[in-house]
Amino acid sequence: MTDEPLVRWGWIGSHLAYLRDLTLDHAVIALVPVLIALLIAVPLGLLCTRYPRLYQPVALVFNVVYALPGVAVFVVLIPYTGLATRTTVMIPLTCYALAVLVPATVDGLRAVPEALRQSATAMGYGPWRRLAAVELPAAVSYVVAGLRVAAVSSISLAAVGALIGRGGLGYLFIDGFQRTFPTPIVAGIVLVAALALVTDLALVLALRLLAPWAAHERRATRRQRGAAQ
Repeated sequence: MTDEPLVRWGWIGSHLAYLRDLTLDHAVIALVPVLIALLIAVPLGLLCTRYPRLYQPVALVFNVVYALPGVAVFVVLIPYTGLATRTTVMIPLTCYALAVLVPATVDGLRAVPEALRQSATAMGYGPWRRLAAVELPAAVSYVVAGLRVAAVSSISLAAVGALIGRGGLGYLFIDGFQRTFPTPIVAGIVLVAALALVTDLALVLALRLLAPWAAHERRATRRQRGAAQ
């Protein structure tokens, strides 16, 4: 096998539909848990902001979960959620994403200037209207930053699910290693990296659309630092 080339382009050309299906499956397995985690993290982060004593226990739980090996969690879940199912892979990925998104949400809400809250209250905004119209938009840059980390991490970790029969592009790594055939491995690496890059760029674009002022604030901060130096 020493003469085996790194990439056999003929194999890739004849497996385009297969690679497309694996990429789509990988995207669903990796990104749906991040969306679910976001729906949980925003209200949970809000609770932790309103009741600060709650934050440390919640953060501790998610940090412990984040430290658990993915394969070990899969083995524990298999008797309950089944072998080779999306659910078995997506539950740990959701927990891992929560470990990133809850602190990001809390940091974003804590970073909202008190003067901004007081101004909204003075204008007649009630607590819920102030939250929706002032606090969450002001915290969106922190949340999107957490989303970027969580999404890229989830795309990488989802490949491990191939060890239990459901891992999207992770199949390519197992196939390549089992057959000592590097082409699927290279294709898997490229597609995972491309999916992560596209997702990250999409989130950057979303941030610019949702919070165009965030880019101006970053540029102003950089100018201030440059002037200080």
